[in-house]
Amino acid sequence: MRRFKMGIDIGGTFTDIVMLDESTGEVFNGKTLSTPQDLSRGVISIFERMIGETKIGPEQILAAIHGTTVATNATIERKGAKTALLTTKGFRDVLEIGRELRYDLYDLYAKMPEPLVPRYLRREINERLDKDGNVLIEMGTDEVIRVISDLKSEDINALAICFLHSYANPQHERKAAETVRSQDQELSISISSEVACEIREFERTSTTVANAYLQPLMEGYLEKLEKGLQKRGYSGCLFIMMSNGGISSLDTAKRFPVRLIESGPAAGALAATFYGNLLKEENVLSFDMGGTTAKMCVIHQGKPILSKEFEAARVHRFKKGSGLPLKIPSIELIEIGAGGGSIASIDSMGLLKVGPESAGADPGPACYGQGGKDPTVTDADLVLGFLDPEYFLGGEMKLDKGASLDVMRPISSSLKVDPVELSAGIFEVVNENMATATRLHIAELGMDPRTFSMIAFGGAGPVHAYQVARKIGLKRVIVPLGAGTLSALGILVAPAALDFTHAYVSRLDEINWEKVNAFYQDMERRGGEVLLGAGVKPGEMVFERTADMRYVGQGYEISVPIPGGTLNIRDAKKVEDSFWREYNRLYGRYVKNVALEGVTWRVWAHGPLPQIDLQAIKGGSRKKSCKGTRAAYFPEQKDFIETDVYDRYALRSGDRFKGPAIIEEKESTVVFGPESSCSVDRFGNIIIELS
Repeated sequence: MRRFKMGIDIGGTFTDIVMLDESTGEVFNGKTLSTPQDLSRGVISIFERMIGETKIGPEQILAAIHGTTVATNATIERKGAKTALLTTKGFRDVLEIGRELRYDLYDLYAKMPEPLVPRYLRREINERLDKDGNVLIEMGTDEVIRVISDLKSEDINALAICFLHSYANPQHERKAAETVRSQDQELSISISSEVACEIREFERTSTTVANAYLQPLMEGYLEKLEKGLQKRGYSGCLFIMMSNGGISSLDTAKRFPVRLIESGPAAGALAATFYGNLLKEENVLSFDMGGTTAKMCVIHQGKPILSKEFEAARVHRFKKGSGLPLKIPSIELIEIGAGGGSIASIDSMGLLKVGPESAGADPGPACYGQGGKDPTVTDADLVLGFLDPEYFLGGEMKLDKGASLDVMRPISSSLKVDPVELSAGIFEVVNENMATATRLHIAELGMDPRTFSMIAFGGAGPVHAYQVARKIGLKRVIVPLGAGTLSALGILVAPAALDFTHAYVSRLDEINWEKVNAFYQDMERRGGEVLLGAGVKPGEMVFERTADMRYVGQGYEISVPIPGGTLNIRDAKKVEDSFWREYNRLYGRYVKNVALEGVTWRVWAHGPLPQIDLQAIKGGSRKKSCKGTRAAYFPEQKDFIETDVYDRYALRSGDRFKGPAIIEEKESTVVFGPESSCSVDRFGNIIIELS
């Protein structure tokens, strides 16, 4: 019997499914509009259709892995549970005090994000620990019972518990949680010593609150999806994609839903990493442009760059500090409101603006014929000839070019240009937005963009990749076969993985190594239990240790590799040397006469990378790969050019041709201009060389 793995990716506009035959490497793709009112409905719909079209029996699918934007959308749209917070007396307002920093020094009216828990649902408990975890004021359970009884009258669904210095001693948090459970078995409870066992009160509280806020919603959604698939004959396990690029069990995802905030976008970065390694490209820029957003990720020396903190639901999308800080490990991505559904408008200065608002899946762009009234990037792409109105989603959806022209007219009249010129302007503005954001991100990392190749995917990515690459200064763009659903494939190349942390602030020359060993042994034990639940064999488990370290007196840390095994005072020199090497790599210098201190100790527990042997396509040219021609607009010519249109599925390994050209497949369209050439490799990847 053929054995399949299934990747499910829900985006703001489309829901994608990829089914991979593990024995042959054959891939089956499916794409449909997302269903915002009930996202599981879109998954079930495309699952049923693919089962029917491919004749794959549900019993042949051994594992399903899901990347989702449900947690992200719920946080942005404030659609999570009614949540309360228990905190140490005197710390009720930490969510609003924050870091006491303004993200924009020159904006006197800068808005801060509203806390997920309003003040009237934040309650204080008279308890206190010192920084080492010693009890200064014992916590009384009677007070907890009184407070929770009062909160129950407010009809709360979730509770976050975050006490001062609980990272050093979780005793009071655990006692409070047990007391609350004895009073209410239905309430979802999150405690900070489990969710984010790290220093920095504001960030730890913010993360714990977000986890509690999302827990009832994610539990309900994941259970509904699991039951929906089972009802249609699927009997395998359902795994969930995490923000750090690993996958985990359903139970872990339900307990720590905050770790799913970047679930979907992380999958795209992993797909680009897989293809970069496959094609021996060390430095890769992952460019994922869908219907709502564009996500870019730098993959350096074959690995995506990771971050220990993420900011969600920013008030100003491009301004760091304007969102909710979350202490979660995640793949470092830049994400901007530039997708096929991004809406064009005129700003207060009378200039053309594109995004971040999006038409989404409902009503979608005007050309979808679902009632969209605003001009979008997809409407512009259609007017400029990049999209075939008769072949969108392989002909499954017909596009209305007349509707696109109609919605362009109000803005084109205001700007005194015709609808085609406005469409060209929309195309240029959205490309410049993406290129600028990418240039800044690469520069901040101290890297040269000219050393990178771009891997482009997403429904809209291959349409815009060539022009974005030109603006950045890249010389090569790679578009994999099935680019429109590549994030769903990326889910299938993710290892089972989870991060664990423990805060312990101490100078390196004063560290209690027995305590450090106990931390690491406990984290590795818990990691092993999670991996075992995710189907990883004990002999395949890997535990990578790091520590966040700094010079004594510094306010921020760097991540430093830590040796495995039982550590003792003799290992301090190895840790010290490791710090200096990493500090020198990052900043080009280091000093040896300043004491060091460890802050947070980490373990990344993971299984092996899944091995996927992609199916090679046939070699040798085949007639009729060129479907014909149509006029398409290219900014470098400032005019329409009669352009060859190719059938992606008729191309063969070794085929070569020059631009301009349009290559169409069911889920996306590749567009590249006259100053370029293209070849097809043995896996069907389109390799575009820019001159």
